[in-house]
Amino acid sequence: MKVALTGGIGAGKSTVAAMLAEHGACVVDADAISREVVAPGTPGLEAVHAEFGDGVISADGSLDRQALATVVFSDPERRAALEAIVHPLVAQRSAELIDEALSRDPDCCVVHDVPLLAELVGRGTRTVEGYDGVLVVTAPVETRIQRLVDRGLPRWDAEARIASQASDEEREALASHILRNDGDLDHLRAQVDAVVADLTCRPAADGDAPTS
Repeated sequence: MKVALTGGIGAGKSTVAAMLAEHGACVVDADAISREVVAPGTPGLEAVHAEFGDGVISADGSLDRQALATVVFSDPERRAALEAIVHPLVAQRSAELIDEALSRDPDCCVVHDVPLLAELVGRGTRTVEGYDGVLVVTAPVETRIQRLVDRGLPRWDAEARIASQASDEEREALASHILRNDGDLDHLRAQVDAVVADLTCRPAADGDAPTS
């Protein structure tokens, strides 16, 4: 079984991924892969450096992610230029890791953590075909902003990052299951448990109606 997991920044997607891993799922994390493909010495970092210049490279030669974010979150064209470099590398590496997981255990549930799934579908560069389910994590915008502020982001930056992403409505249109992270962890965990039970007990089906 292969399911997609997505959600806007600050919605709690990483928390849900961890809960799914506790159920034995193999999580392929696109966020982690996006860091891997632009690590020092990689062709990805070289391409980003060539496109954006020395200002996005730290003194130790690594990518200055905050400097890069300042550029791309305020300029859709620059963000598109970054995505044109990173997204194909992430997609290739994700496919490799999914194949490796299924080779090790053909019966495992692979959770493909794809933060920008709705954006990619909207641009026609990805579909949800091939997934046995699409899990969408949501939370109120103000809650998401506060979570990001608590992590150290300025409020304006948190608001800009949320505004740059797809809306909840766009994400939920893709969903087979919606997890609403608007309560405590027990509330979220109960929803995850229910999703796992549902995915385990029912066959894959196209066109599932969203549930919550």
